[in-house]
Amino acid sequence: MKILMIVPFLPNTSMSGGQTRWYNIIKYLSKTHEITLYSMIKDESEKKFVPELKKYCRKVRIFRRSKSPWTARNLALTAGSYYPLLVIRNFSMKERGAIKRELEREKFDIIHAETFYVMPHIPKTSVPSIMVEQTIEYQVYKHYVDNEIPFWLRPLFMIDVVKLRFWELYFWRKTDRLVAVSDEDSKVMKRLIEGIEADVIPNGVDAEFYSSKKVAKLDPPRVLYGVTNFEWLQNVEAVDSLINEVWPGIVKTVPEAKLWIVGRMIPERIKRMPQERTDIEVTESIEDARDAYGAASVMVTPIKGSGGTRLKILEAMAAGLPVVSTSVGVAGLGLESDKHAVVNDKMGELAESAVKLLRNKAYAEKIGKQGQDFVSKKYDWKAVVKLHDEIYQRAIDNKRRREK
Repeated sequence: MKILMIVPFLPNTSMSGGQTRWYNIIKYLSKTHEITLYSMIKDESEKKFVPELKKYCRKVRIFRRSKSPWTARNLALTAGSYYPLLVIRNFSMKERGAIKRELEREKFDIIHAETFYVMPHIPKTSVPSIMVEQTIEYQVYKHYVDNEIPFWLRPLFMIDVVKLRFWELYFWRKTDRLVAVSDEDSKVMKRLIEGIEADVIPNGVDAEFYSSKKVAKLDPPRVLYGVTNFEWLQNVEAVDSLINEVWPGIVKTVPEAKLWIVGRMIPERIKRMPQERTDIEVTESIEDARDAYGAASVMVTPIKGSGGTRLKILEAMAAGLPVVSTSVGVAGLGLESDKHAVVNDKMGELAESAVKLLRNKAYAEKIGKQGQDFVSKKYDWKAVVKLHDEIYQRAIDNKRRREK
């Protein structure tokens, strides 16, 4: 098929989980399909990823968006528009015009849109579309407003939450086929819009890549949180819970252990912690994520907020690193606790599970190997990408039925 793919951020493997997902989908789809890619960038440095994408895409077109969502222009347009800030910040009239001309020049079989907020770029067209939601955005934003915004400002921010919810659900109805990344999100979509169908294309991982590199374990042992993007509120919340509620129970029993936080956009207050205490290490960037997964002894992810791609958990498991997580952190993955990973929702029990893995090498190797086999069989990108063909055909069939 000829695919017009529209994404909000340029796909690559060194940024957020979503961008890693898009890179791998493009890489493996290109083996049997022709892809034209449209994306936005916020910085000229991102252009370095274009040559890699051109290996897999017939054409790559990029357009600018603001570096920060909080510009005077974005806030003014949001205040005077029915659209929420998320849409305003990620919309380009130049991109919309270019896509319109692209659709007039070329005959595409399908439009593949990633995230609802790229949908305003798509003009009225006879080309069928699918829309993939990596998370339910209005719920994530509401969680942010409820937890991070002062109470006296919340009514103002809730206006944007209401707009976000309206347009998110609007574009769910507008696309020819709606797709979630987890059974959990699919169920929520069906609950929010009666009668809507929501397919599932889960996140994946290059299982062979993550299992191929052997890295010596660090001594003393490291308890890892990473490799991740701390622009995502749930990651900041989780690492705060890890530091304040879980880590004290671990280091009390295993005093030689160190907490290792790895990722990008780490808050300054966390980056300063190693200056004040010797039991915490912070790595802002790491060239190869396998070096962190391989060197750590256990990953602990006390995630409380829903949403997100959970790629770091899949990657860690693919590398053979045992994972301890809350049920929210592994929601929708279909794994079994104490077999593929260890799942607890009480912070004290998370600490106890991590200690057991640190103290019992055979147990840690067992959980790590079973998790690795599980991910290899169920979440390898080669298998995940094959799900697209059937969903593309359903979108085409839906479009034909609508036009009759």
